[in-house]
Amino acid sequence: MTHEQATKLTPKGRKALVAGGIGNTVEWVDWAIYTTFSSVFAVHFFPSEDPVAALLATLAVFAVGFIMRPVGAALLGAYADKHGRKKGLTLTIGLMAGASLVIGLTPDYSSIGILAPIILVLARMVQGLSAGGEFGAASAFMVESAAPRRRAFAGSWQQVSVGAGVLIASGIGAVITSTLDSEALDSWGWRLAFIIGAALGLFGLWLRASVEESDSFQNAKKEREAASAADRMSSFVQIFAKHPAAVARVFGITIAGTLLYYIWVSYLPTYAHVTTGLPLNQALTANFIAMAYFIALLPFAGILSDIVGRKPTMSAFAAGFLLLSFPMLNFMGNSFWGFLVIELIGVTLLLGYSANCAVIMAEQFPPEVRATGIGLPYALAVAAFGGTAPYIITWMNEAGHGDKVWIYCAIAAAIGLVVYLTMPETKGKKLA
Repeated sequence: MTHEQATKLTPKGRKALVAGGIGNTVEWVDWAIYTTFSSVFAVHFFPSEDPVAALLATLAVFAVGFIMRPVGAALLGAYADKHGRKKGLTLTIGLMAGASLVIGLTPDYSSIGILAPIILVLARMVQGLSAGGEFGAASAFMVESAAPRRRAFAGSWQQVSVGAGVLIASGIGAVITSTLDSEALDSWGWRLAFIIGAALGLFGLWLRASVEESDSFQNAKKEREAASAADRMSSFVQIFAKHPAAVARVFGITIAGTLLYYIWVSYLPTYAHVTTGLPLNQALTANFIAMAYFIALLPFAGILSDIVGRKPTMSAFAAGFLLLSFPMLNFMGNSFWGFLVIELIGVTLLLGYSANCAVIMAEQFPPEVRATGIGLPYALAVAAFGGTAPYIITWMNEAGHGDKVWIYCAIAAAIGLVVYLTMPETKGKKLA
């Protein structure tokens, strides 16, 4: 194999990368629109006498979607392993877009009573299923479609598309809230956001329906058809029966990455506002700049991993947070520029995890179980560590232990460092 063959995407691979990346972006636009407009539409789905209670109920429904992600990873991952990445990805984006449309069109509590929150819960459960199935299927598809020596580069676009989806959702929120008055926003503006998300889903669905299936899945399908009935167990059963070490490794790989990602990307502006008095709009502006910088550098971090390896780049991420969590979190002042520097340092370190996570997980499993093997332990770790991080930090602040948040981050980084230093290097491993 020539250097060009090993590093250059084929036309089929480029199309797969575009379809996987754009489709994943659309998925995360739909997912993030919920939180972007939750404070606006809360009173439309729950009794409006107490707006705070309505908002808390709406956020509880958001948590239900989070809990459904491991279920989606198991069910839809198994579907993608059995019927193909293409069918799995068209199903996940169809479910996400359909659920967004349902939320956007559901009548108010004042019109249909208890049916309104029931429909919201069911729609958010479907979105959770979709998000859980999306990560494993999209990661497998993009990595399988890559040039052999550019697998981390291809996998990095999974995280690029997640970040782009969150930024687009924020942009939609900014445009709608800036152009509509409060009455229009409350009556129909928030619904428009969900309908826009559903319409984008149709575009992503068309893109994904037009791509070819990956060669890895096609080859695995032939082998599965030739296997005995006893060997055709579901991918959900297989990952635990035949690949328990890989399942544990994916779970361990995710702990530090998801916890520190959610703190730095999702919660740090609020943390800075509460602990230092930095105006929230300044904290959010710094966060937006850092996210744009992070997204732009992700593919280059993927190329670096393809050159020097997964272990060095992942270990640098964990070691950096282990050493710098204390100064970054304890010397955080109320200066915009100081906070921006802390944000940029953190997301620079996060590149080592985010550029690698999809490819490392894909390299742990054979193609017949790859989507489930990636998606399920990842979703379990995200639910256990990523989703709980903001609540734990909030509790620590309320209990007077805000100055010890760095220890929480450092422990996660230390766990990650042990996992990354002891895992086998998979750069250059032949991907079936």
